[in-house]
Amino acid sequence: MAGLLSSITEPGEVRKLSLEQLKELAVEMRQAIAEPVFKTGGHFASNLGTVELTIALHYVFNSPVDKLVWDVGHQAYPHKLLTGRYDRFNTIRQYDGLCGFLERSESVHDVFGAGHASTSISAGLGIAAARDIKGEDFNVVSIIGDGALTGGMALEALNNAGNLKTPFIVVLNDNEMSISKNVGGISKYLDRVRADKRYLRAKDEVENAMGKLPLLGGEMLSLAKRVKKSVKGMVVPSTIWEELGFVGLGPVDGHDIAQLIETFELAKKTRLPVFIHAITVKGKGYAEAEVDVQSRIDYHFPKLPSTAKKPPTYSKVFSSTLCRLAETDKKIVAVSAAMREGTDLVKFAQQFPDRFFDVGIAEQHAVTFAAGMATEGLKPVAAIYSTFLQRAYDQILHDVCLQNLPVIFAMDRAGIVGEDGKTHQGLFDISYLRPIPNIVVMAPKDENELQHMVYTAVQYGQGPIAFRFPRGDGYGVEMDSELKILPIGKGETLREGSDMCLVAYGSEVYPALQTAERLAERGIEAAVINARFVKPLDEELLLEAARKYHRIVTVEENVLAGGFGSAVMELYEQKGLNEVEVHRVGIGDHFVTHGLPSVIRQKEGMLSDGILAQIEGWFPELTLTRTGTKAVRAS
Repeated sequence: MAGLLSSITEPGEVRKLSLEQLKELAVEMRQAIAEPVFKTGGHFASNLGTVELTIALHYVFNSPVDKLVWDVGHQAYPHKLLTGRYDRFNTIRQYDGLCGFLERSESVHDVFGAGHASTSISAGLGIAAARDIKGEDFNVVSIIGDGALTGGMALEALNNAGNLKTPFIVVLNDNEMSISKNVGGISKYLDRVRADKRYLRAKDEVENAMGKLPLLGGEMLSLAKRVKKSVKGMVVPSTIWEELGFVGLGPVDGHDIAQLIETFELAKKTRLPVFIHAITVKGKGYAEAEVDVQSRIDYHFPKLPSTAKKPPTYSKVFSSTLCRLAETDKKIVAVSAAMREGTDLVKFAQQFPDRFFDVGIAEQHAVTFAAGMATEGLKPVAAIYSTFLQRAYDQILHDVCLQNLPVIFAMDRAGIVGEDGKTHQGLFDISYLRPIPNIVVMAPKDENELQHMVYTAVQYGQGPIAFRFPRGDGYGVEMDSELKILPIGKGETLREGSDMCLVAYGSEVYPALQTAERLAERGIEAAVINARFVKPLDEELLLEAARKYHRIVTVEENVLAGGFGSAVMELYEQKGLNEVEVHRVGIGDHFVTHGLPSVIRQKEGMLSDGILAQIEGWFPELTLTRTGTKAVRAS
């Protein structure tokens, strides 16, 4: 059912279609989006809501000469379909397939890479400023969702754009819903504008009436303009965007292609900063998605039935433990940056509504907000994805760690996260947290150890403390009924050996154990240490391992630069242990692409096969040959 869509190889061909054909195209595009998402998952409802908006944008603007700058990418599947990627769209978010977000290397129509929210207005304004400096003439349009508009970066950019007065268009895709329900003053303002029919009617009536006045010249014309502004101001309160220096258009129906085309054409002619408020329906055209627009329908649609009992997810273990502790400890509060569902804090929010704070897509604010609560004796738990916590680095360093405030960082989605790809892999948190004084950083080997780390963090109280945990299910290990405090900076030996030692951190402990078992089959006995802490390190345990085994391999699901292995090597260098041979397993100096986590871990050498292959290369003196069934050391 892709007769029109399959014929579009570049967006200019959209302009050849009639209005009725554009409506048919919208139906085909929704079908094209649904089919691969049903099979492999993806961002579903959010993209269904931007179909007509995207068609109208490409009808009016000439991409890639005109620049369309999309925010995030949850809304850009239709853009991919109209920019020559329809024939590969079934590969989206799969290894070697299309990226789920915007990526400059993928298409000339992807003007600016987008994975984290609230960037499009800043990037678009920068492009517009560069255009002006170079004396060029093209349109720049930034498309941002109402969730992303809550981010401080977006508001900073709006403030700057209105001041510059350069021709620049911002389109607000207002579907009333982010992954979590939007919160805050901006969201409430948008609610009022959507609902206030008097505003829209009065706005039209004032402008129509003033437009019918006879043509005037000189001072009378100036007076008429002032009267129009005054009358409009009495009847229609100016929008936030107009106060910031934009020409405000809308709200417009984001599914009315004709109205959108007319609005975009008007914006092109204005030659000033223009803010267009388009109201869309998330999940448009698919009844279930229109009703349930939460993250599950967006990321994992459809839900497949299963009779097998699955282990709890790490997120579920974190949240259930936090709820358990909060029942008796009234000082525990939880802070989310628009990821209540993603971090599994829904139950906490329902059980303790007065102690749950969703601050919107505003990680910087979230961290300093938590720091403020910590000064008053509360125990704030900032539950933020590893990749998103990067956005608040200055706040972690300056507002939390410098003041040694007891803020607890629960870093979900640490390590390889899979299909969301480069912008979402949580592969840097060890490296960016480890250099900061005062903070404690730890990671569990499994879900049982995670619940103890949550308890340890809540009870710590001496300063900032962070724990990272991966996306997805745990191992199904037995869960202790009684929580215990883990000694800060102490690891554990899980397996004794004689030839070498694997020192693993967090999610790589079990792959290290599997590698040790495979080495044992070859006659090599490898000890395995669960480090637990990267800051502070268990110096006593690590120094003992170095002196005993002389061959050390560190294993971590993080970039090697500045990571856990670097910390171990620094320790040995500081203690003058020059005789120990240390090698590191981790992610090299590159960004990790999208694909199934199992595929990515295999490609990156993070599973036992890859670890084993690296060990064989590093320690050829331990390579074994076999004579019959007996292992013999190679000379």
